[in-house]
Amino acid sequence: MSLTDKAIDQLRELVRSGALPPGSKLPPEPDLAAQLGLSRNLAREAVKALAVARVLEVRRGDGTYVTSLQPSLLLEGLGGAVDLLQSDPAALLDLMEVRRLLEPMATALAATRITDEDLAEVQRHLDAMREARDDVEQLNAHDAAFHRAVVAATGNESLATLLEGVSGRTLRARVWRGLVDTRAASRTLAEHEAIFTALARRDAPLSQAAALVHVSSTEQWLREHLSTTAPVAEGDTAAPVPDRERASHSTGGNGSG
Repeated sequence: MSLTDKAIDQLRELVRSGALPPGSKLPPEPDLAAQLGLSRNLAREAVKALAVARVLEVRRGDGTYVTSLQPSLLLEGLGGAVDLLQSDPAALLDLMEVRRLLEPMATALAATRITDEDLAEVQRHLDAMREARDDVEQLNAHDAAFHRAVVAATGNESLATLLEGVSGRTLRARVWRGLVDTRAASRTLAEHEAIFTALARRDAPLSQAAALVHVSSTEQWLREHLSTTAPVAEGDTAAPVPDRERASHSTGGNGSG
């Protein structure tokens, strides 16, 4: 372990132990270095590293503070880290496996906790998906919002942040699917309606099963197609689709996952 890594661990331990609780201000750099038995240079590097990790917040002209340490803050970097895997088809399939393992269980948990207000939010995005079935970008935007609303209904902030990090990356694949698969829109709408119906019944096993069918459908489609081409990145105007599927563009088909 490098000296910098050891310095980071020492400073992190002060936060973990509660010696530096959320919202507290760190001592001036010379005092912090002396407290940790480090050079000022190493103390500075440790502070920089934990600021990148959102454990610390450096306020110009004021000092350095421990953040709120909320899961949504500490885990929000997951999406950016996952995004670096965008050029690796195998990594995308790994992420889909993670989604398949987590999302059905999260949906089952949501069924036991969802309120009428939560359910109305889920339905709002389902209705918007129906209206946007001929608009790939809008359809997929409301698809993502639908799942976000479902997981939010669990009340588990850590779970919501983890799934957002994974699903934000796989959204690219869902946009791509909408551009090349003419049957995806009808299929994905039916799958989302099944999830909503199960949630409305507060039926946890049925909700889990409906979510599993939905995620597995997208995963299977990706496994069949990723060997042929690569998913389009968000914001691109054209998708690199296989020759045998280019005819799909002229049909107006779109869909999601």
